Amino acid sequence: MSVSPSSPSALPSVSAGQAPTQADLYDFVRRTAADTELIDSLPLDPEGRTWVRLDGPGGSEAWLIGWPPGTGTGWHDHADSVGAFLTASGELRENSLAVRLPADGWKTLELTEDVDRERRLRAGQGRAFGRHHVHEVLNESPDRHAISVHAYYPPLPQIRRYSRSGPVLRLEQVERPEDWQ
Repeated sequence: MSVSPSSPSALPSVSAGQAPTQADLYDFVRRTAADTELIDSLPLDPEGRTWVRLDGPGGSEAWLIGWPPGTGTGWHDHADSVGAFLTASGELRENSLAVRLPADGWKTLELTEDVDRERRLRAGQGRAFGRHHVHEVLNESPDRHAISVHAYYPPLPQIRRYSRSGPVLRLEQVERPEDWQ
């Protein structure tokens, strides 16, 4: 399902034919997260994440995502897409790596010390990120859903999923859009 934010002000101005920047995507997720009617319309499931596709700016891919207590994404990246996300309600934690990984040609990497970053993102807080940003997003609340808005450009060509054991990061799977249908 594709939904447009109910408020015209939720759409940032991106010139026709111009790719949205990280700042444009962040502006979009910030304004969309402030649309309480849209946020309240997301059906929440106590067992698993729920999502609705949104019309993002300039041909970007955008999602409204509901996070039940105790859920998360696991370690992943968004390949060649830049992106932004913002917590609309509740609180999310993002664990990320402050290092650019090689795009291809590896299965296992040993990470150096001091590459781990943690952000707590309460309602109204978010971030933009560049290509090959490796992270995991978690709702650690024991009893409260979180809702967030995400946008990516170009639309996700793939997602690489990783496992992590201490300093060892292992590429486990590459997903393509047809895998998500």
